[in-house]
Amino acid sequence: MTFKLPKDLQKRIHYLDRVAPFMGKNIIKVFTGQRRVGKSYLLFQLMALLREQDKNVAILYINKEDLDFSFIQTATDLQEYVLANKSKKSKTYVFIDEIQDILQFEAALRSLLLYEDIDLYCTGSNANLLSGDIAGHLSGRYIEIVVYSLSYNEFLEFNSLTDSSSSLDKYLKYGGLPYLKHLPLEDAIVFEYLKNIYSTIVYRDIINRYSVRNVPFLEQLVLFLAGNIGSIFSAKKISDFLKSQRINMAPNQVQTYIQHLVNAFLVHKVARYDLIGKRIFEIGEKYYFENLGIRHGLLGYRLEDRGKIMENAVYNHLLFKGYKVKVGIIGATEIDFIGEKDGEKQYIQVALTINEPKTMEREFGNLKNISDNYPKTVITMDAFTGNTYEGIAAIDLRSFLLS
Repeated sequence: MTFKLPKDLQKRIHYLDRVAPFMGKNIIKVFTGQRRVGKSYLLFQLMALLREQDKNVAILYINKEDLDFSFIQTATDLQEYVLANKSKKSKTYVFIDEIQDILQFEAALRSLLLYEDIDLYCTGSNANLLSGDIAGHLSGRYIEIVVYSLSYNEFLEFNSLTDSSSSLDKYLKYGGLPYLKHLPLEDAIVFEYLKNIYSTIVYRDIINRYSVRNVPFLEQLVLFLAGNIGSIFSAKKISDFLKSQRINMAPNQVQTYIQHLVNAFLVHKVARYDLIGKRIFEIGEKYYFENLGIRHGLLGYRLEDRGKIMENAVYNHLLFKGYKVKVGIIGATEIDFIGEKDGEKQYIQVALTINEPKTMEREFGNLKNISDNYPKTVITMDAFTGNTYEGIAAIDLRSFLLS
């Protein structure tokens, strides 16, 4: 089947650079992430790159959201279609969009890896795509690249904006779904679009996929998490709270539903780490939204939530930059984020403002309690270009998000 690449392909260099070393290699390139974060367009960008290098390159594109490919239901269907349509003269680059909709797709991928003239790329909207058994089936012959909503820099570029406090407010309010570049950045229009995206995620990636029966509870759970960004909760605490609202659900069911939300990339679950005991706490996590705009579409963009929104934005930017993120605990005090990457760490506290002496003492004091010498930073809305506070840096949110 022939297809035309979209004309308005805006490159996301961050991801293209990550996949570039593996192009043409006998390893599966897998892009995962929430719906509408731009995974399909990354595939198109890779196809465009291949066509720039060779205008006669053999490309096979399978889009499981297109009815033309509804006949590909199983691993066998996938394998037969690829082998029947691949080039007989040169390497064929195979791109499969939303591969999780094909039964036992991992068996087909493992089999297609045996063909040296096939280079495989695929996307999926479920975090279970490469979990446990599937990863075992593929025997380490894949790389996974998680695609996130636009970073602040990308948001500015996509929407032809310059960095300013107004632009930052638009980013924090509307989030970073790429399609917003085609819409007027106005509340009524953007939030209507984002609510529809939310409904698609909930019904296609959660309710249908997991045969969820208690839909009202699922929706109440999302609203609860939206209102409690950055708060520490266990499944039991959430269950107890919802019972007080006359919504009954056992803690194990709460945990199951939360995992469905995490698997669909709607929310991120962040574990707490004991910096003294060097262990992960088994109970009590924090939750952040993958896309703040979707969160605001459900709950509203509220003045009293500024601190939570800011914390969520910092967390998302750390993920975008490739950090594995945990919440730090030292005795009775908390470190908002520990970011780890390439064997290095950084510690971060987030505060709306540090103008009050008590706030300064709390935010900087928590970081001063850490005994190692990795970088420590307080991120605030206040712009500040002076020196550090006893060696601990202070940076405003805009500067951090531009880094």
